[in-house]
Amino acid sequence: MPPQITPPGRNRGGPAARFGTEKVKPKDMKKAIGRLLGYIGKDKPKVALAVICVLISTGTNLAGTYMQRPIINCLGGAISAGDTMRYVMLMLLAMAGVYLTGVIAMMIQQRVMIRVSQNTLKRIRDDLFGKLQGLSVRYYDTNSAGDMMSRFTNDVDNIGLMFDSTILQIFSGMLTLVGTLALMLRTNLPLTVVTLIIAPLVARVAAAIAKNTRKYFGRQQAALGAVNGYIEETISGQKVVKVFNHEAKAKEEFAKLNEDLRDVQVRANFLGGIMGPCMNALSQANYTITAFVGAMLTFFTKLGKIGASSFAALDIGGLSVFVTYSRQFSRPINEISNQMNVIMSALAGAERVFAVMDMEPEAAHDTNLVNPERIRGDVVFNNVTFGYNPDKTILKNISMYAHPGQKIALVGSTGAGKTTIINLLTRFYDINSGEITIDGVDIRDINRETLRENIAMVLQDTHLFTGTVMENIRYGRLDATDAEVRAAAVTSCAHMFIKNMPDGYDTVLTGDGSNLSQGQRQLLNIARAALSKAPILILDEATSSVDTRTEQHINRGMDALMENRTTFVIAHRLSTIRNSDAIMVLEHGEIIERGTHEELLEMRGRYYELYTGIKELE
Repeated sequence: MPPQITPPGRNRGGPAARFGTEKVKPKDMKKAIGRLLGYIGKDKPKVALAVICVLISTGTNLAGTYMQRPIINCLGGAISAGDTMRYVMLMLLAMAGVYLTGVIAMMIQQRVMIRVSQNTLKRIRDDLFGKLQGLSVRYYDTNSAGDMMSRFTNDVDNIGLMFDSTILQIFSGMLTLVGTLALMLRTNLPLTVVTLIIAPLVARVAAAIAKNTRKYFGRQQAALGAVNGYIEETISGQKVVKVFNHEAKAKEEFAKLNEDLRDVQVRANFLGGIMGPCMNALSQANYTITAFVGAMLTFFTKLGKIGASSFAALDIGGLSVFVTYSRQFSRPINEISNQMNVIMSALAGAERVFAVMDMEPEAAHDTNLVNPERIRGDVVFNNVTFGYNPDKTILKNISMYAHPGQKIALVGSTGAGKTTIINLLTRFYDINSGEITIDGVDIRDINRETLRENIAMVLQDTHLFTGTVMENIRYGRLDATDAEVRAAAVTSCAHMFIKNMPDGYDTVLTGDGSNLSQGQRQLLNIARAALSKAPILILDEATSSVDTRTEQHINRGMDALMENRTTFVIAHRLSTIRNSDAIMVLEHGEIIERGTHEELLEMRGRYYELYTGIKELE
């Protein structure tokens, strides 16, 4: 069954409905890890170099510690002072060389892994952004922009944090654990047994904490996305918030979302925070017990009660090295345990990212579909029925046609279904039943890319991108020449104000063209549509938010734009559609009247009421 969604433009309820902090946690950790390793695997040579560096740095650290044993024993021996100093100096130089090698290897490893991590994040961001470009409008209508942004920021950043250090830290920790255990066994078996008695307890405590930490970090990611979404929505609609004195209500709603975020963060970070102290406490207990037992073994070995060849024999140098290894043995367990917080947060974020990547795209480039060389613009709706939700029908058996070059107007009350018709013609949504054809071909059999290349739109809400005026107009057809861009501006009546701008067509627009008036922004939008040369044109309330004088300029631009194009016009100002070839009056998803302006006025029906204002618009 299709997902239950709310139609575009409808209120989706309060913050809980729009940015719900549902419980989200990694559902398949093995799959998420596998996909992440697939991304990092594209830098195999660099990863291999980093692994070699980890082996070197870990090995030198273990070897350097073990080299302390002969030095300490030599200082407590009976050989001459001169020989002792020469031996100690040679060993110290050797230790310095070993440690220096380890430092260099660690620096190389960090540099390489930073490069690998950033390469991996770039690939993930590229794939995620590319996927978003291929998703249907339905996805954007049912997901907040802030939550989508949180996938690019918080979720990807958490993945990067794991790649930067966590993976190799865990690998280094396991190597250190194995190497330390081997050297401990070589140094003294009884002390190794003492250390290993406490190790399972450390691991059990770490596992118990990590298990509970996992679910709360998933909830934290979802709650953070909710907060980001609400902030983005409120900031972008700040004028509306202020004009309706909604500041207090906005703060109240944000406080609720922020409180939810705080609660899950407290739980997640508390569980993550107690990991270190618990591990350190157990490590200190292990260290204390090991040091006491080791001191006793050394004492009895010194007295001769334990033979020098016995597996329990221990010298002072061995004791010093062993207690160091004892602490090192707990450290990898602590580090691995602490890194579980980062891993759980990263995996929760990765699953959110992959959930978007796994969504079904629009399949705009399906090669099995028709790809007509030229579309004339003969549009027919035949018994079209549609609902955004399966249980609620918006359009009911809509039938109409538009021959090439005709102008068809759609009027009616808000929510009558006018914009929905446009959404179906552009295949932002697919119909439930019936048929929409262009030049006799069902639009479901036409590639979406081809279909939309042949449809130009001028919407009420214009959107300008950061860039020059020239680049914004060229958005209508990227291969257009500068001369064609200027010609489109002349056609739309935008050339006059553009040439008076500081840098003309090279003037940089920022903030969605905030330095332009609404009318100027709309004229650029019309120029963009004019440049596309599409045979089908859609004008969706293009003049509803401008003054009468500006509307006259825009209408002149649109008249030139509509010439020889099949045009669908949605307008609340009915004076702008009097010269339409046909006017369709919609109410409750049905066409209740159709005809020319004069014919509909003579009928004295719903169009007459809308035009004359004799009866209030419901």
